[in-house]
Amino acid sequence: MRNMGIRDDTIAAIATPVGMGGIGIIKISGPKALAIASQIFRPYGTPPLFKSHHLYCGEVFDPREGTALDEALLSFMAKPRSYTRENVVEINCHSGYLVLHEILALAVGAGARLAEPGEFTKRAFLNGRIDLAQAEAVADLIESKTDLSLTLATSQLKGTLSQEINSLKEGLVELLSTLEVSIDFPEEDLECSSLPQLVAHTDHLIPKIEKLLNTYKEGRLYREGVSAIIAGKPNVGKSSLFNALLGEERTIVTPEPGTTRDFIEEVVNFKGIPLKIIDTAGLRDPKDSIEKEGVRITRDKLDRADLALLVIDGSLNLDKEDEKIFKTLNGKKVVVACNKTDLPRKVSLSEVKGLLPASPVVLISALYKTGIEELKEVVFSLCASHATSSPSCPLLSNLRHKLALEKALASTKSARESLQKRVPHEFTASDLQAALHSLGEITGQTSSEEILDQVFSRFCVGK
Repeated sequence: MRNMGIRDDTIAAIATPVGMGGIGIIKISGPKALAIASQIFRPYGTPPLFKSHHLYCGEVFDPREGTALDEALLSFMAKPRSYTRENVVEINCHSGYLVLHEILALAVGAGARLAEPGEFTKRAFLNGRIDLAQAEAVADLIESKTDLSLTLATSQLKGTLSQEINSLKEGLVELLSTLEVSIDFPEEDLECSSLPQLVAHTDHLIPKIEKLLNTYKEGRLYREGVSAIIAGKPNVGKSSLFNALLGEERTIVTPEPGTTRDFIEEVVNFKGIPLKIIDTAGLRDPKDSIEKEGVRITRDKLDRADLALLVIDGSLNLDKEDEKIFKTLNGKKVVVACNKTDLPRKVSLSEVKGLLPASPVVLISALYKTGIEELKEVVFSLCASHATSSPSCPLLSNLRHKLALEKALASTKSARESLQKRVPHEFTASDLQAALHSLGEITGQTSSEEILDQVFSRFCVGK
């Protein structure tokens, strides 16, 4: 059991999205969970002695007035057979803003504390039910946009990545144990008998770490997807393309230039990869302060996007505004969407290729939705060609994990170099301990409170 940050109080939160619906759930976790629930829930019939993992039908009531708030189902899960490894009660009531918050207020009035974001999962981690990589997979599972991202998150929640990390740690521990024997018992002739084996051991571990690191590009693709920003001057059909890619009318389309002042983001599932499409204000010299801010945001999004979909009007010749945008995008990953193929084409494709020679050009009509699938295929080939229909596991998909693994690799390489140079074993042991510490950051054994706060802050309240 991990003891850092563990609290012995009882927490409560709404565990379902707030809104009108069939069912809403209030979750209570901690030593007083059942006592608190018993103060605000009365089962129908003879009051039972609540048994773990049984469901009871009754009503939630206000203990001060005795009046019923809602008919509900109560489930009790005794520790350690619960999500948090604490006593957990879930009250299933009707979903609505008022009823959920009234019941939550009753739970708090009976002795619970409002849970912090991610506190239920944090308690599951601190109580040893899951490690930190698995806890992060819970958030990824909730945020999954495609089948492939869901598959990856489910795999990591089951512990496939953690098992790989633990296997690497076992190899490092074996190395470190041999070295520490030589430090404690210097009369042992390690130099002659074991040193070549230790070097060979590091030579075996390093490629395994590198292999796992090399999965990050693919794993990040499934988890985060590809961000494609639609850019171009005003009135070339950017919003029409945005709607065509989504398959619905999401943005306003008018003949007036400068209709889009802000940016709009949506995610579509393309071959299992989340494709985040960003519609932005047209790039031109702004005519007012609002448009100026829209153009600034567009340029900022361009800097951070994986790819730019540059839309040009194929029914017109390129002008100076187009050429300025081409220069802005030079050196970035760009796909040119030559729009309005339903009209006679005037633009010179050879001129387009001359300005952006490395960028593919796709002819489309956003209005009639022709060329859209071909455009998606080109984007996929540029950004996701290494994706597979069923991702192999384990995969790195989290930047925090990647950075920790890079530190572990550097420390292991340093240990091998120390062994080869026959420096004092204390230095090699220090490198191996650093590598172990870095791997421990991934699964949480050596993570600081600050790292834990960063991880769990991205969770919703109630999870």
